[in-house]
Amino acid sequence: QVQLVESGGGLVQPGGSLRLSCAASGFTFSTYAMNWYRQPPGKERELVASISSGESTKYTDSVKGRFTISRDNTKSTVHLQMYSLKPEDTAVYYCNTHRVIYFKQYDYWGQGTQVTVSS
Repeated sequence: QVQLVESGGGLVQPGGSLRLSCAASGFTFSTYAMNWYRQPPGKERELVASISSGESTKYTDSVKGRFTISRDNTKSTVHLQMYSLKPEDTAVYYCNTHRVIYFKQYDYWGQGTQVTVSS
């Protein structure tokens, strides 16, 4: 059974930092790409960052230069290090992965962790 559990969210002031973690189990973690999504209040979910099994990374433009995604395959964990946080970064952050079986994509999600950036 695939399980993704996020942690590390909280309340921070603008300009502050947080490090999110996602503990994965139930699949061969090292062979899967991992993603961080976020959903601000009243807005749609968006992809924030991705890391491939080969550890190449991609970021949405709004977080480029401020966020860093990384993975630790020995601990089956993916991280999102966030610097210079802005109020618009406030959202529920979700860990995600997927697999394709017979041309159909299956997505797996964690429960989410709340990040609030406010004075």
